[in-house]
Amino acid sequence: MSEKPAYSGNTVMARPDGPLICGSDTAVVVQDAEAKLIRRDVEVALCRCGASNNKPFCDASHKRIGFSAGQEFIDEREESIAGQSGELVITVKANAMLSVSGPVTIFSRSGESVTTRMRAALCRCGHSAKKPFCDGSHKKMGFVG
Repeated sequence: MSEKPAYSGNTVMARPDGPLICGSDTAVVVQDAEAKLIRRDVEVALCRCGASNNKPFCDASHKRIGFSAGQEFIDEREESIAGQSGELVITVKANAMLSVSGPVTIFSRSGESVTTRMRAALCRCGHSAKKPFCDGSHKKMGFVG
């Protein structure tokens, strides 16, 4: 298995069949929809299978349920983050997606897929057809978390 690519600044790595690994040179801020701090750290593993008993964080439930999600993706909304700085803020939307703000590089563990954004909506229900991005599937499947 190849090593993960090295990126600096704010990052979100989609692990194949596993969580989103969010990192920062300064801080990853995880907050609820009312901006109440849930966790502040330099790295967090966020559930993307929808089955964690410790949502929004990964508890390895993806292994128990046999979660399958490739790591490669296409991003039609890529934008430059050159010259931008700031913390990576991840807002956990109740029964919905993870809303990411701040300059961020989103990439697959293999490095085959890479994009940069100032904002992104990431899937945490496990059903999006556009993983790691949210496509609204949480509404159809009645995701709770």
